[in-house]
Amino acid sequence: MFTSHVSKLRPNKIQSSKMEDWLDSLRFVWNWMLTDRELAYHASFIQGSYCILKWKSECSPLTCSPSKGSQFGYPWKDNGGISKRKQDEDGKPKKVSPRRSALETQITYLPELKSSYAFLKKINSTVLQQIVKRLNDAFDGFFNKGKGYPRFKNRSNFRSFQYATGVAVDGNKIYLPGLGWMRFYKSRDIPDGFDIKTVTIRRKLDGWYVSLRLENKSVPDFPILPDTEVRTATGLDMGLGKLVYLSDGSVIDNPRFATSPQAKRTFKIRQRRVSRKKKGSKNRKKEAKKVGKLHQQIADKRNAYQWSVANKIVSKADATIIEDLNIAGMRRRAKPKQDDNGNYIKNGQSAKRGLNRSMSDAAWGELISKLEYTAAKQGKRVYKVNPKHTSQQCSVCSHIDASNRNGEKFVCTNCGHVDDANLQAARNVKYRGVDVYSLVLKTKPKFNVRVDCPEPRQLMLFETPTPELTGDKRRKQPSRNGKRVVPGNLNVSVQLTLWDISANAFLG
Repeated sequence: MFTSHVSKLRPNKIQSSKMEDWLDSLRFVWNWMLTDRELAYHASFIQGSYCILKWKSECSPLTCSPSKGSQFGYPWKDNGGISKRKQDEDGKPKKVSPRRSALETQITYLPELKSSYAFLKKINSTVLQQIVKRLNDAFDGFFNKGKGYPRFKNRSNFRSFQYATGVAVDGNKIYLPGLGWMRFYKSRDIPDGFDIKTVTIRRKLDGWYVSLRLENKSVPDFPILPDTEVRTATGLDMGLGKLVYLSDGSVIDNPRFATSPQAKRTFKIRQRRVSRKKKGSKNRKKEAKKVGKLHQQIADKRNAYQWSVANKIVSKADATIIEDLNIAGMRRRAKPKQDDNGNYIKNGQSAKRGLNRSMSDAAWGELISKLEYTAAKQGKRVYKVNPKHTSQQCSVCSHIDASNRNGEKFVCTNCGHVDDANLQAARNVKYRGVDVYSLVLKTKPKFNVRVDCPEPRQLMLFETPTPELTGDKRRKQPSRNGKRVVPGNLNVSVQLTLWDISANAFLG
């Protein structure tokens, strides 16, 4: 079982400046290794012999290519291709390919790189190796998982480094090799039996943070509820007016942390202060840092709010059914339009820009990932269905027509069913998930017993028994002289005159 803890570090000035220097040096290593891989890729297409100045020898890519992934180091393994780390079931060394991979070649070259650049000697060796592994994982994601191509790093997009071994925790202090003991804000203890696998140090605008990845092989993962045991389900429809619409008729508000009028005004003022400062000056950097801190505060608020929303939604039912949205495609720019003469005409991009900002502020993708994590932690299921025509299909007669929906209203042109369009879509998502995954849900009782007064209470003098009005189903109460009159409320004192008493006695 894996788990992770994130805490804020409390380094002193020497440790903080040392970590800043490490980031600059590690960014240099990343860019160096990425350049090496690109040169090796282009060199593999060279026809004929070529000379490598480092080796001072002539080389041909057809007969003596250094390596397909790297230009550094000796490309062949020792011991006839036998690796000590890879063994058979009997414990004997296993023969592998005699050629080194790009990862092995670049890690082997790190000592020579440290001898050439003295500032790399101050960095822990495992930290340097983790940078090369991160680059290798980035290329693996590009070739095998459809992710983006690895990019060269600058100061703004390279903010973290990792440890693999040598880290120890004692109370509210953590030992980082090369940096020493460092205090941190301890919000919770490390569970017994869990070992530290990797440690990530990350720089943010408000300080340094440490992320501990813990593992305990003896603890099994959370059991996932099988499909045959799912008895209740909740359908979700993501929105912008409201963040989430649920199939049970409830909604969750969208706070609009970044797109509210107050947030827009704050951003406008602070960004204007940045633009008025001289480029390259320290004052401009200070104001830019304030803008960055504002972005981080909004991200922290959104993150905390989404965790509470995810726990609230998952606790409602055994399964949560959501739409499989292509959020990146929804936020893509509108395609340009041209008339017969080849001139560009309006394509609605100006209006879509505000829609894209609202979708970014809602952060549907992050909310979905939190829903999946929370459901897995509680042993529940999350299903995804095709979102096609969920807001145009009637949940009563299953009639699909684009004219059924008119803004936020839904009126079926076939059966006349009237409902809110987003709540209608949430119910369709639930029904579609039940059909696709063949779920057998528990049916509700046919008749419900209404309880006007859940708890018996003693009536006061001259008080008539009236049903208690609780929750959102409160009827409009009569008013007298602009004041609300609440009959049967114990908190309202009843004052009767002698004339009222005698009149009531006469009428009674």
